[in-house]
Amino acid sequence: MKPLRNYGKLALLFLSSLIICQKNTYGQKSQLPSYKPSPSEIAASYKRMELSDSLSKGTVLKSGIQPGWQADGKSFWYRNILKDSLTEYMYVDPVDEKKTRAFDNEHIAKALSTAADTSYSAPKLLLQDLRFDPAAHIIFVKAKGGWFAYNTENQTAKKVDKPTVEPPKSMGWTYQPSRWRPFRADSISPDRKRKAFVKNGNIYLNETGKKEAVQLTYDGNPLKPYGELSWSPTGDYLVCHRITPQEERQISILLSSLPNTTRGEVRTRGYAQPGDEFTTYEMYVINIQSKENVKVKSEVTDFFNAPVIRWRQEDKNHFTYEKVDRGHQRFRVIDVDAATGDTRPVIDEKTDTFIYQNLIYTHYQPATHEIIWASEKDGWRHLYLVDEITGKEKNQITKGEWVVRDIDSIDTQKREIWFRANGMDPQEDPYHIHYYRIKFDGTGLVKLTSHAKAMHTLTFSPDRTYYIDTYSTMVSPPVTELRRTSDASLVMQLEQADIAQYLSLGFKLPEIFKAKGRDGQTDIWGIVYRPSKFDPKKKYPIIENIYAGPQDSFVPKAFRHYGEMQSMAELGFIVVQMDGMGTANRSKAFHDVCWKNLADAGFPDRIAWMKALAAKYPHADTTRVGVYGTSAGGQNSLGALLFQSGFYDAAVSACGCHDNRVDKQWWNEQWMGYPVGKHYDQQSNITNAAQLKGDLLLIVGEADTNVPPESTYRVADALIKANKDFELLVVPGMGHSDGGPYGRRKKRDFFVNKLLGVSPPNRNKGI
Repeated sequence: MKPLRNYGKLALLFLSSLIICQKNTYGQKSQLPSYKPSPSEIAASYKRMELSDSLSKGTVLKSGIQPGWQADGKSFWYRNILKDSLTEYMYVDPVDEKKTRAFDNEHIAKALSTAADTSYSAPKLLLQDLRFDPAAHIIFVKAKGGWFAYNTENQTAKKVDKPTVEPPKSMGWTYQPSRWRPFRADSISPDRKRKAFVKNGNIYLNETGKKEAVQLTYDGNPLKPYGELSWSPTGDYLVCHRITPQEERQISILLSSLPNTTRGEVRTRGYAQPGDEFTTYEMYVINIQSKENVKVKSEVTDFFNAPVIRWRQEDKNHFTYEKVDRGHQRFRVIDVDAATGDTRPVIDEKTDTFIYQNLIYTHYQPATHEIIWASEKDGWRHLYLVDEITGKEKNQITKGEWVVRDIDSIDTQKREIWFRANGMDPQEDPYHIHYYRIKFDGTGLVKLTSHAKAMHTLTFSPDRTYYIDTYSTMVSPPVTELRRTSDASLVMQLEQADIAQYLSLGFKLPEIFKAKGRDGQTDIWGIVYRPSKFDPKKKYPIIENIYAGPQDSFVPKAFRHYGEMQSMAELGFIVVQMDGMGTANRSKAFHDVCWKNLADAGFPDRIAWMKALAAKYPHADTTRVGVYGTSAGGQNSLGALLFQSGFYDAAVSACGCHDNRVDKQWWNEQWMGYPVGKHYDQQSNITNAAQLKGDLLLIVGEADTNVPPESTYRVADALIKANKDFELLVVPGMGHSDGGPYGRRKKRDFFVNKLLGVSPPNRNKGI
């Protein structure tokens, strides 16, 4: 192929005109007429939408179960809600592989009514708990807050105290506690003979039988006190911190319309924003016998709270703590010699982008001095086994181009990890969650959910002999099965969701659609909703539901029936949602696109996806594109008109975090980094407000305590100063939301007017 420059100016001119016209012609296989309803048609669409919102409720039956496990740890009961809110109660005996009706509703309702001297409805019987005693032919029933003993032989019931039936026995699995829980310290020594306390900024020690307290530190003061005390298990050491307090800065909200008042009320709260200073903690260790105070040889903790101390089992002189550096680019597990204050890293991970703090997993095995650690250091989130004493990595436990999503539990006796993951099967939607177990050494991988390519949710029996698996996709209704944990074999199908009533209303299930992203290689996954009165011979505007927050992925994968996206589609739109690059649960490289780059919001992938949709379906009109979102999605939706106005035409932005310096510190520094630099300003919707092209509706609740309302007000101020046209809806008394029912109605009216070019119903005139 000859270089482009050899074609001359004519070729360049032609190419330029082609690019300019691309929005109007891309993917339009035929010149279909645009869907533009008449006033009577749009009025009918609104009525159909409102009716559908009501009629669709309760039309999907048996979509899942909530088991009530019994004392044997295997058998269980559950309740089904049937058509017209009728109920049935099932009892399952996995050992005998039997599922039966737990009782006859008529019989038990009659017995309960007699015993309680009140009326119980048999068809819609609602019971809170059931405990079975088959040998005695008794079912203990909790109903309306009271307990009854129901005799299954003579169908009688009597009031009883809470039954003493033993709860099901658990296997005693080990779970990961929250890494971000507040520091918990006990001022009382382990032998309960001494008490450490802080007075005027210094540490004192009271011993049993002595009146005078012994002063342990002398350089503390009320402005820079010692605190956060933690005893060693033997009582030989006291870990403490020299604290430099930093008062958290405040934000204010104005409540304009409080009932029974004639004045607005201002309320303030602490709210750390990016760049704000934190309270810092400098670690020391006091030798209780010698009273020597040793400074730990490590940097101050300048992010989050004082760390949790973990003493090494059978070693009274060593402990570890975890440290996440501010800026989220380094994570360490640090070993401390309490006698000398010397430190060494057990785990020391660094990155040029970010370490996602919410996904840091460190599970300590004190008996074997091992740590199970989750890291993305090989480009995917996986588990590693680390020797706590040497700091050496024993082995990588999981490996491959897939993602460990979470740890369910750990069997320390069998040295097995039970976990969830997605993306292991390259022939499947990479976001589908499956369940696995694997040995500490990385062998013996067992997949518990290989029977269905779907989104799975498992509930294990208390003794882990069995599990209940509910699986589905957006286009396949939930199936609930009982399986054996040992080999994942099927015991029985418990329920299959019934969606016939929902489909009878004329709705079709959404389409799962995938297309290549900006690089032409990576699959971008999304969903498509169409009107129930869809005419494939017309072109419909596209509306994107956007949320590009990097903390997760957001396109639903498990079955959903009617919701806001289908409701909005009923007015004459194709409503879509997809996860672009920069969101989570794919590779580290996929996620890293967001780093110091939140304004990107995956737009190149989203636009490529919608163009591919239009290339396949001429009824998808890429010349009329709307977008809406809430919170981070509010930032994204306005960003679409500021940074991608050549594609997007109209946006509704609700309670957006429009400037990452105004929003909460912990979220924004995670993705935009620290210190706050020019990139914060360059990507701000406020700074770039003058670039607005297209139609905009801003929505904000005046009582939003999540994203400060001034984030939206500052956008409005900048737009006014730039002489831009826009609409603003402030909802009195409302918190962090999309505007509630009124805001959602205004959003739909806005798109009907701007994208369909017709007027929505005039409710003030009853039209």
